[in-house]
Amino acid sequence: MRRLLAIRDARIFLFGWSMSSFGDSAMFLVLGIWAKDLTGSNASAGLVFFVLTLPSFLAPIAGLWVDRLRRRPLLISAYSVEGLAVLSLLFVHDRSDLWLLYVVAAVYGACGTVAASARSALMTVILPRDLLGEANAVFQTVREGLRLLSPLVGAALYAAFGGASVAVLDAATFAAVIVAVALMRTTEPRFERVEHHFVTELLAGVRHIFVTVPLRQIILSAGVALLVIGFAETLIFAVIDEGLDRPTSFLGVLSALQGAGSILGGVTAAYALRRLGDVWLVGIGLFLFAVGDGALASSNLALVLAGFFVAGISVAWIIVGFGTAIQVRTPARLQGRVASAAETLVAGPQTFSIALGAMLISVVDYRLLVAVMSTITALCGAYLLTRGPEPVAVEEPEAAIAA
Repeated sequence: MRRLLAIRDARIFLFGWSMSSFGDSAMFLVLGIWAKDLTGSNASAGLVFFVLTLPSFLAPIAGLWVDRLRRRPLLISAYSVEGLAVLSLLFVHDRSDLWLLYVVAAVYGACGTVAASARSALMTVILPRDLLGEANAVFQTVREGLRLLSPLVGAALYAAFGGASVAVLDAATFAAVIVAVALMRTTEPRFERVEHHFVTELLAGVRHIFVTVPLRQIILSAGVALLVIGFAETLIFAVIDEGLDRPTSFLGVLSALQGAGSILGGVTAAYALRRLGDVWLVGIGLFLFAVGDGALASSNLALVLAGFFVAGISVAWIIVGFGTAIQVRTPARLQGRVASAAETLVAGPQTFSIALGAMLISVVDYRLLVAVMSTITALCGAYLLTRGPEPVAVEEPEAAIAA
């Protein structure tokens, strides 16, 4: 931790990213609650998260941009567009304005896809390789620590002053991260083009994933799990309404509890990564997620709360193992494309499952969806736990040159 925080740009980036993460966490929650309150429909609320993930299909193009453009200006542009888009929510007043929620969610998803790849790639420039796992764990801990507060703040602001107040808060956090990125001094590398055909360049990230066995195992297992995990985005409203007989705003309490679990997961993730390796860390994370989300089938409040806490631990382990595997097993010139290809391979199934869950929730008992989700996720985790730990060996291309 001391070595990490001794790096000036790492401190600045962590601060700005934390502010943005706080606003995002509050806003994402409120978008779902807002849609549910405007329409009274669980499906409408779930579709907000479907729209959020839909632009992930553009991730390969976003990754190519990240590997061809300077990451810092690209991040500033993406955050600026998101900040302006979220302010349009000031014009949402009744059900006829529901479409604006979906437009903002789509912009969020598109810009977030670009920003996620750019952030991952920029971290490999800011930090030495041996600190990437610890950095991912610290960032995840801070992010989830903020989730203890941000969902409650978002839900409270929404209940007291309406969604517009949360939109203003989120826009302010985007301003904070833009300033932070602008203040960074790290000189980014520039890479000569190795591929010369657009399709070849576009698919370079996918090709790297499939020829790198540990990456293939992690990413495809996560993708299969996300074919059903997306059900949770819609069925959680049924759990709150039908299972627990609570108001929709109770989602803020559950999200905060999951954040508490993720703090514990983030604190332990770096140590677990060193001891277990990335493949096993993600495998255990998926298995724990299956256990935690299985508790959603219960109408017992204590059991559901415990399930959210366990799920929080698992999410932190999955994210840290997944993100670090991409960073340390990928050459520098492919960082953006591999991160984006991985995003597509996991977000595609997630988008499908969110849409399917939004349709099924009206005709299938949510407890059955919970059972399917938990079973398949557990099997994906078990598969990774049967794989042996693999050493990390990434050769940097000769085409990389300093700017």
